[in-house]
This record gives sequence, C-alpha cells and structure tokens, in this order.
Amino acid sequence: MSSVILALVDTALVAFSAAAAFLVPFDLVALRAEASTLALFTGLAIVSKPPVFHLFGLYRQYWRYAGLRECILIALAVAASGVFLTTLVLAASVTGVAPTLPRAVLLVDPVFTLAAIGGARVLARLLAEPRQAGGLSADARALRRVLVVGAGDAGELLVREMQRTPRLALEPVAFLDDDRAKQGKRIHGVPVMGALEALPTVVQTSRVEEVLVAMPAASGAVLRGVAERCRTAGVGCRTMPGLYELLDGNVSVSRMRTFDIADLLRRTQVLGDDSTRDYLEGRVVLVTGAGGSIGLEVCRQVAHARPAAIVLLGHGENTVFDARIELGETFPGVQSMPVIADVRDRERLRRILRDYRPDIVFHAAAHKHVPLMEENPEEAVTNNVLGTLALIEAAEDAGTDRVVLVSTDKAVSPTSVMGASKRVAEAIVRQAARRTGRAFVVVRFGNVLGSSGSVIPLFRRQIERGGPIQITHPEMKRFFMTMPEAVHLAIQAGGMGKGGELFVLNMGNPVRIVDLARDLVRLSGFDPDDIAIEYTGMRPGEKLEERLWEAGARVAPTGHPEVYSVDEEPWSPERLTFVVERLRSAARAGDRLEIQATLAHFIPTFVPLDVPLPMTGTDA
Repeated sequence: MSSVILALVDTALVAFSAAAAFLVPFDLVALRAEASTLALFTGLAIVSKPPVFHLFGLYRQYWRYAGLRECILIALAVAASGVFLTTLVLAASVTGVAPTLPRAVLLVDPVFTLAAIGGARVLARLLAEPRQAGGLSADARALRRVLVVGAGDAGELLVREMQRTPRLALEPVAFLDDDRAKQGKRIHGVPVMGALEALPTVVQTSRVEEVLVAMPAASGAVLRGVAERCRTAGVGCRTMPGLYELLDGNVSVSRMRTFDIADLLRRTQVLGDDSTRDYLEGRVVLVTGAGGSIGLEVCRQVAHARPAAIVLLGHGENTVFDARIELGETFPGVQSMPVIADVRDRERLRRILRDYRPDIVFHAAAHKHVPLMEENPEEAVTNNVLGTLALIEAAEDAGTDRVVLVSTDKAVSPTSVMGASKRVAEAIVRQAARRTGRAFVVVRFGNVLGSSGSVIPLFRRQIERGGPIQITHPEMKRFFMTMPEAVHLAIQAGGMGKGGELFVLNMGNPVRIVDLARDLVRLSGFDPDDIAIEYTGMRPGEKLEERLWEAGARVAPTGHPEVYSVDEEPWSPERLTFVVERLRSAARAGDRLEIQATLAHFIPTFVPLDVPLPMTGTDA
C-alpha cells in the first residue's frame, strides 16, 4: 500500500472515529441537533491528525513487517494527535467559534482512532501473511520439519523467517526451552513442547528432520548436551554463532552452521559494558599481523566500531590481500589500507607510522609456536622482542596515543623461548607507558580456538586419516577461548587502559587436550573408541598446565566482569635495556646459546636446552 493511499485511508478512518465518538454522549436524535458541531470537530480531526501521523513517520513504515516497535509508534502518534486536536477544540470553545464539547467525546475519540489506525495496519499485515506463507502448504512433502531449541528472541526471529520465506523449505514444528514460563505456549503458532531434555521424544513424535539451536548466549555445557541428544536421536543439528560473533545483531537461517568444537567449549558469555569500544570510532587504527587469524579478527571487530580507517600491516602479501578483500566486501564504508612490512624493520615502521599517523595500534604480529621457536630462537628474539621494540619506538615518534600488545599466558613463568620472548615484549610495552605517560597496555590470554596453527586443524587431519591422534601427555591442559570472544574482550580491555596496565582475560577453567580431541572425534561422526590416541611425550619448553599471572601478583577487577587488571613486579629500565641489547647482539650473531643464557639469567623459570630437539605431537 503506497503512502498516499495509506494517508487517504487514515483520513477516512479519522473522520469515522470522530463521528463515532459523538455517539457516546449523544443518541441519534440529539446528534441531529449537534450536526454543525460534529462537522466542525470532524474537520478539525481531519486537519490535525494526519499531519501528526506524518511527523511520527507512520507513512515511512513497511507495515507488512510491523512489530511491537511499530505498534508503540502508532500509540504515540495517536496520543500526540489527540492532544493536538483537544488543544484546537478548546481554543475554538474559548473564542466562541464552537460550543464546549462533552469530555466523553475528547476522551473516546483517541481510543477509536487508535483502534481504527492500528487495526488497518494489522489487517495489512494479516493479508500479506498468506502470500508470504502460502508456499509452506503448497507442497508439504517438500518441507523439512524443524525443531527450534531456544524460544527466546533468536528463536522467534528464526521461526518468523522460516514462515515468511518459502524458498527455505523449512517448517518449524516445535520449540524447546528450559524456561517453564514459555512451555505450553505458542510463538507464531509454533508450540513450546518442553525442556531441552525432551529433545529425543519430540524428535520422534513430531517427525523432526533437523534441529536448529537458537541460543547464542548458551554455554558450552548446554550446547554439548544438545549435540549429544541430537546424536542419540539420530537427527542433524545446526547452531548459530555466539554473541561475540553476532556483533551486527543479524540473526538468520543463513548464519546457522554445523556444531564446531568452539561451540562445545563456549563459556557463558557476558558482554558487559560495550561503551569502551567507543574509543575506536572515527579514529585511525593500525593492526600489525593483520593477515593472521587474530589480527584479521581484530580488524573485523574494529570495523564494527566505525573507525576513520584501518591500516592492515602484515608481512605476508597474500594474507593481507585476502584481509583487505574481506573487509571491503563486509564493511564497504570503512577505509582499509594494506601495508606490506616486517615489524623488525625499524626505519620502515617509522615511515609507515609517520605517514598514516594512527591514533591506536593493535600489535598482533608475533611468532607463537613453542617447538618452532625452540629450534629458531633468533626468530623469536628478532620478531617478538625487537619487533615490539621497533613498533613502540615508531609509535612514540608518530605521536600514537594508544598501543595494545596482544600477549599470551605462555609469558607467565615461561619455560620456552617463545614464552620468554613475549615476557620481554610485555616489559617493553609497560616500560614505554611509564616513560611516556601514554596508554600503552598489554592484554594477555590463553589459547584461541580457530587461530592459525592451533591444534584443531591438526586433529581434524589426523581424524580424517583414521588416526591416531597425537597428544604429548594425557594430563596436558590449556586455557581455551573462542577467537571472537578473545578479540572482543581484548579490544574492550585496550580501551580501559591509562598506561602500563597488564590486563588478563577470564579464561575460565583449563581444558584437557585429550578431552578436546575426543569431543572433536564425536563431532566428526565417530565414536571416541574408533580413533586411537597416541601419547608422544612432552616437548622442549612445554608445561603441563599454564597460568594466567605470576604467583604473588595482585589481581583486581575492572569495569568488565571478564577482564582483570594484574599488577606484576615490573623490570627496571636498566635491566630491560641490558636484556634487550644482549638479545639483539646474540640474535645478530646467531648465537643460540647466548640467547638461552640471557633468558635463563633474567627469567628464573626458563631452562635452556643445549641441543634443539625435533618436533613431534601437537602444538598446544
């Protein structure tokens, strides 16, 4: 229905409502004597109400998809037009243009108007529904019967989309939800048939062919239970991304995907106060390691905050190219500028930061593989230590306000070259903050599921070959977090810092690597006994279990429930300078023993190895 036709219909309905309001205080005989007053009141209603409706935007809405927000808008528009009309009538009475009207007319007229205007729009939507849903009954045999787990906002949106979009060929037949207040009710005509534990029964009785899990805030334990029940019931299931992946708020069937290991390990998600991301809006943001998995996720989430521009700095041209293409397609309104550079090139970094003048830098470029860095300690030093130093110096020179170093739990009481190099990098950033007074901060977290080189792709390849899955030790444990969640919290923590803080993300409880492998076997459609597990022994530099901060550190809460502020004993400027220079000299000379000796001297937990050992097993 066009806006002009709708306005004409509203005008007729306003006139009808005004006339009907006169029937409340007057009968038909008395109404004849009030014909002139009725005509004047109706005329004032026609003149006053439609313009108010226009101001409230009632003619800019697409009423086929009207919901609660549009109903509230109608009520506000009718109330405002009623106040305006009452003012005109009172003015006419005071000036003697018209007699005083009974209060009942002025009180009842808005009620009739609301019923008429709202009813017309509800009718428009009801008439549209058969055309939208008509395809659902055209060939019921072609429809896939769907059970929706989760009767909240996400589930309601999914059902509405399925009912409106025949081409999806999906028919929602039931909801499941643990909320007792919803059980026994209907949402868009679809019954809520019980709690999650009733899934196998409902699948059988309702002839369900697929389960859609619409619980973006559910914990991994809940999703694990749903996945296991679906497997027992022999029905396929898909889920939607978690809250940290749904930053754009777009919930749709197209975003449903099969269960991933990250879903089963997902912790109860707490978004907290998202206002700390406001520091990114309208600013120039530079991300190092932008082609890497974590760096690219930083770019994605920064783009959501509407920065002035994102500088994609990376060493690999192919990954940076892919990152730019993705950002351009997903965020066409955000300017992204690719820069190919090595963070170890001090002069190149200085020129880049002078040219682009970034307000904020996220430093995600680092070598992170423990066994590889044990065999290549020079690379760990030049990239993780000297690269961080070069970036900090360039940021100081360019006047950058804020630098956020992405660090790792392996920097805590490090026993590996990689962990020790990241510990020195943390000291460089925090020392620069104390020296300059700028908001240079460190954000430390554990293993990130889905990051490049993580255990998951390796386990999948081993499962595809039929096993065995190679694990270094049966009691090996690690902290895990999904990549969107880790980056989301890191960005928020980066906005909290005033200078020199060490923020640590709440990583939950550590997970045994062997349990992770068995879950992945189940998700791959196998029974855990079908794929053998082989223990290869711990590798150089590895620990059975990581920690998130040093013993004796002072840990305090922050403005976000999932981020802690940790105060560890800082290195003196003299000590840090001495360590960095010794590492620089040893790396240039390719003197691995000197690198190890220097790290061992200043980091008591680090134990040097005289002979690098070959890699076996998996990275964790």
